[in-house]
Amino acid sequence: MTSSTHGLHLAQLNVATLRHPLDDPRTAPFVELLEPINTAADGAPGFVWRLTEDGEADATGLRPAGENVIVNLSVWESQEALWDFTYRSGHLDATRRRREWFHRHAEAHLVLWWVPAGHLPTVGEALARLADLREHGPSPRAFTFASSFTPTEAAPQPAP
Repeated sequence: MTSSTHGLHLAQLNVATLRHPLDDPRTAPFVELLEPINTAADGAPGFVWRLTEDGEADATGLRPAGENVIVNLSVWESQEALWDFTYRSGHLDATRRRREWFHRHAEAHLVLWWVPAGHLPTVGEALARLADLREHGPSPRAFTFASSFTPTEAAPQPAP
């Protein structure tokens, strides 16, 4: 059963700490992948929305989690749709190369949570969910692919 039958969509935030600035030649291969990957996401089955900076095609200029930290925030119709895009599309090639461009995180860098269909989470809401996951571990409020909750198990909870 997909989340849409529950009136819920899956929100996801992931953060990544850059090894080098976006305009550094060592980061150029990542920057070159942004447009094709974002275009693929926009057209992927189950895609609902992704955060972009005003007037830009992506959100790499936003730095709400720190100067060297980029954020990716999106909403999907189901966990399966997000999983398929992340691990069964061209996105996987970029994921495999992430250590070239980003530092390894010692703590959680990805968080998932269910939102009412039509709700677009704010960056503040997303960062609060990530903080919740880091502080309390997986719960119906903030979870991961490895420790997920169904829409029924994880009715949306108000942000702290």
